[in-house]
Amino acid sequence: MVAGSNDETDVFYLSASQLAQRIQAGSSTSEYVVGALLERIRAYNGAINAVVTLAEDSALREARAADEAVRRGEPLGPLHGVPITVKDTFEVAGLRCTAGATEMSHHIPERHADCVQRMTDGGAIVIGKTNVPAYAGDLQTNNKIFGCTRNPHDISRTSGGSSGGSAAALAAGFAPLEIGSDLGGSNLTPSHFCGVFGHRPSTGLTSMRGHIPPAPGHLVTVDMEEAGPLARTADDLELGLRVMGGSDARFIVPQVEKLADFRVGCWFVDSSCPIDSELSQGYSALCKSLVERGARVSEARHELLQLNKILPVYFNLLGSGLTHMLSPIERAEMQLLSWVGPMLPKLLGLTRGAQEYPKGAVQSHRAWGLWNEERERMRRQIASLFDDHDVLLTPVNPVVAIKHDHREPNFLRKLFVNGERRSYVDQFCWIALPTLLGLPATSVPIGKTECGLPFGVLVVGAPGQDLTTIHFARRLEQAGIAGFQRPHGF
Repeated sequence: MVAGSNDETDVFYLSASQLAQRIQAGSSTSEYVVGALLERIRAYNGAINAVVTLAEDSALREARAADEAVRRGEPLGPLHGVPITVKDTFEVAGLRCTAGATEMSHHIPERHADCVQRMTDGGAIVIGKTNVPAYAGDLQTNNKIFGCTRNPHDISRTSGGSSGGSAAALAAGFAPLEIGSDLGGSNLTPSHFCGVFGHRPSTGLTSMRGHIPPAPGHLVTVDMEEAGPLARTADDLELGLRVMGGSDARFIVPQVEKLADFRVGCWFVDSSCPIDSELSQGYSALCKSLVERGARVSEARHELLQLNKILPVYFNLLGSGLTHMLSPIERAEMQLLSWVGPMLPKLLGLTRGAQEYPKGAVQSHRAWGLWNEERERMRRQIASLFDDHDVLLTPVNPVVAIKHDHREPNFLRKLFVNGERRSYVDQFCWIALPTLLGLPATSVPIGKTECGLPFGVLVVGAPGQDLTTIHFARRLEQAGIAGFQRPHGF
């Protein structure tokens, strides 16, 4: 252990805010904290494979410089001296950035991604990169370079994807804060599976420059993809989001302060994507707890709260947004699938609306324009939902963390929901609403199943109301309704 703290046993699960306070007050040193977390990664990472690249020399050098700045009384950023990890789709200068793809295995960028730069400008110290599926393209984390990331709560199960290494690292006490990204639930689902907090920001609140995909150096980013933080507390989630947003971000101050004053809409049932009974019971218990504390809880009703309306548009634009990544062979495959699209749900047991994905991947610009127009209409329509509700609660995913299953193609994989075989692609259903319409969404850990697997609830807000969804999460945490629970053995 590096000298400099009286709290050698609890540093691993202190929040970023707490660590920043200690370092800035001089009651601990950045060098000690960074050194302790690096040792913990070396000791525990083998069991879960969350961290794939360490920045030991640079991190310790930066930590010593941070401690010198404290001693000199210099102005300090909100994350001064605090170690963080970064999803291996974001470029960090001088560190290998693979995006989980073999063809990127030797890519060493010379410049930080914008989100990384803003975090380091705020005083954070990058100690390592966390594992992802190839090109962030799966809801499990596994690739040919680094292998599989396992869930700290049960290593026989996935940590989720694509920010699976991120969520696993937080749960294992490797870092208090992580930079992640989200397109198909990539922050939200791993947070749900690993019992941490995750946030998908409103459209355009954070910068995606320096994220892979797209290819290194590209300035045009992937449609619907956003960069957001993961953390073990709601306070850290807000701190991370504010720093990642930078001075250009415009945050709307929440209009509701107390939990009792929130108008909470609930949408937990849709025939297009049933959820596991243990999750249903957990959400019922959550609503009961909210009512007991005075919150106004009701079933949300709106014309767009129907997955059969949302999913075709979401899957079409998802396929269109990722078409530039397809090889000629993959484009030919998508063309073939688009021709048989109407038969896919029946032939493959595919999720409703998912047949639009291959169509989107090969459609004309005119066709894309029509789907995009439909999205814009929906964006206007959804605003009325929040005339009656401050936040909308939905499932994150129909199940808790699944057993590792890396069969290809992924339509061979199945979920089991209350004993019924369901499509693997069902995992995209509940996150489709905020993703498609650019709404802020926060995954909040609210409990565990009988077998000890964590699960969360998705808190969705009106456009730009990121601080409202996080503030609601904070109030749940303070009321003892929600919160991170340390995995056994970590």
